[in-house]
Amino acid sequence: MTDALWIMRHGEAAPGRPDHLRDLTETGRRDVEKMAGWLDIVLEPAVKRELRLAVSPYARAQQTADIIAERLGVTPETLALITPDDPVEDVIEWLQINGEGVPWLLVSHMPLVGELTARLVDGERSLGGGFPAAGVVGLQADVWAAGCADLIGFQSPRELAE
Repeated sequence: MTDALWIMRHGEAAPGRPDHLRDLTETGRRDVEKMAGWLDIVLEPAVKRELRLAVSPYARAQQTADIIAERLGVTPETLALITPDDPVEDVIEWLQINGEGVPWLLVSHMPLVGELTARLVDGERSLGGGFPAAGVVGLQADVWAAGCADLIGFQSPRELAE
């Protein structure tokens, strides 16, 4: 059985310290709202009914997930191991336990989202410099392991019409 995973980077965040308390900017909120609308259109009804939403505990990711959750009718679940610098291996291990038969949307940060995508698809580490704020990548796999996923799509809010 092929499982699905969407990985989303939080929307644009304001500068500041401490890092975990940084909020979304107005542009970040608008971009996330666009992506929430896009997800609502592209996700099949059966997928939306089963979708689970895991989110980093950082403020900007929580704010991103709240916008997505409201649009898709899902409840965000805070997942402590998807903050910016957490080890990709821990996330893959979590997916192996929790990802079978369940479509997930993970809302996290750079560099984790870029590294996780690269590791699942290519089996290698990457900084993923091309992962824009509020961008979403779609993956599918029979097993969540390094190099075992197929890229099924990528969407940036900049590519969507206003």
